[in-house]
Amino acid sequence: MIKVLKPYFAAMLLALFVTAVTGCHGSKGMRAFEMPDEFDDASSYEITFWAKNDTNKAQTDIYKKAIADFESLYPNITVNLRLYTDYSRIYNDVITNITTNTTPNVCITYPDHIATYLTGTNIVVPLDSLLENGRYGLAGSDIKFGSPAKDELVAQFFNECSFNGHYYALPYMRSTEACYINKTYVEALGYTLPEALTWDFVWEVADAAMAKGDDGLFLLNGQKVMIPFIYKSTDNMMITQLKQKDAGYSTLSGDIELFNDTTAGLLATIADHTKLGAFSTFKISGYPANYLNAGQCIFAIDSTAGATWMGPEAPLLDISKDKLVDFETELMAIPQFDPLNPKMISQGPSVCIMNKENPQEVLASWIFTQYLLTNDVQIAYSRTEGYLPVTTKALHSDAYQSYLSRSGENNDDFYSIKISASKLLLDNLDNTFVTPVFNGSASVRDSAGQLIENVVKSVRRKETVDGAYIQRSFSDVRALYRLDQIGSNSLNASSSKDLGPLPNTARIFLSVLAIAWILMAVYIIANALAVKGRKVAKAKK
Repeated sequence: MIKVLKPYFAAMLLALFVTAVTGCHGSKGMRAFEMPDEFDDASSYEITFWAKNDTNKAQTDIYKKAIADFESLYPNITVNLRLYTDYSRIYNDVITNITTNTTPNVCITYPDHIATYLTGTNIVVPLDSLLENGRYGLAGSDIKFGSPAKDELVAQFFNECSFNGHYYALPYMRSTEACYINKTYVEALGYTLPEALTWDFVWEVADAAMAKGDDGLFLLNGQKVMIPFIYKSTDNMMITQLKQKDAGYSTLSGDIELFNDTTAGLLATIADHTKLGAFSTFKISGYPANYLNAGQCIFAIDSTAGATWMGPEAPLLDISKDKLVDFETELMAIPQFDPLNPKMISQGPSVCIMNKENPQEVLASWIFTQYLLTNDVQIAYSRTEGYLPVTTKALHSDAYQSYLSRSGENNDDFYSIKISASKLLLDNLDNTFVTPVFNGSASVRDSAGQLIENVVKSVRRKETVDGAYIQRSFSDVRALYRLDQIGSNSLNASSSKDLGPLPNTARIFLSVLAIAWILMAVYIIANALAVKGRKVAKAKK
């Protein structure tokens, strides 16, 4: 038996050694991208592009045209488009595909998401060497189209894509938040819109709108439904209010400062107005534009990119025309605590490039990514909603300036609220801010919104929302998003984080290791039995 086991045992140990070497190598992630000397245009490449649109056919058509135009310039590069209607789904799919090395080549994303992707070694390509390359970098000599130069990217937007010492993305479009207002209702309540909105003004008007008649209908709109103030993104609501108050949220090193006394005070204020029915959120009640357009909301805060849905004459509507209420729509910057020192969040999609085994494939992806920054793509996409192009080349072009000057010409291409939304961001570039990016910053962002959602839900359920409740909510949200696992230097401390499922090579290695130990045990036991048998046989002799 021993003679039979010995060769198999030796073979198993050899297999264990080989698997250990290859398994450990694979578990380290991909090899770092190295910039090729030149692009091999004699070979063919097929790349995938994961993008997002808001069920807006015009955006889909722009993507398709951009791809077709690009492929005519680079016939050896085929771009496969996959569309999503939600950024979080792109994020989740990328995370899932990292473990199987099936990520897209080019991906619409956010810096917070990229920070999580970076927990996998060399998954996202740092763009530094690509940006600076004289032949294939921005405005490179060998690029076959009018790629913008690096200094033609809007500095505020480009800087948002730099963290952990590298550029990991290029900005694609930018927006901020705006307050879409039923001016007719504000004036019907006896108020006049100020030059700049304040939180006190919005809360006061919203509370006043809750008056009802003897028939149980709201006096302002004669309907059974009225939610005067609805916020689309409660993440942004909490983050922005804290920024406006110069209160803690998080730091670049990953320290979480969200759970503080200022946050508790803001939640208490939100609870007070929710008790009156004056406030709700998108997640709880529904899309703000639908309530605004039906005459059931006065202040609807949403992205400037959502302008094409706002107002009774909006080109994109999600309610039937018989439910529309006619009113004068006003667009203003979001409410401020200090109107003389306005602060509003900068947001919008960026584009990152995923690493692949073939550096030529990565270079093909980079060239396509640059094409998304050409004037034709930037201006066409920005015209679909209240987005702002991310290059000064596009912003200062005659085509874009002509577009802005034609506000109100018609409600399809030149809807006045949409163009006003773009101008709002353009006029406030220096007043925008971004949140710190680190591994786990996406969870901190979700936590900020969850605190507000919890309070609003609890008030609507007639639960007591006081100081003790808010402290419990702090603890619950910390646990829900595992924020205790996020610490200082989060981008460099991935070893202490939950990095998801083990790579296949690691699982194989552990399985082989277990089998080897079992065989070793069998070998030892069999050897002991054989020795014992020989001793018994010898004794009998």
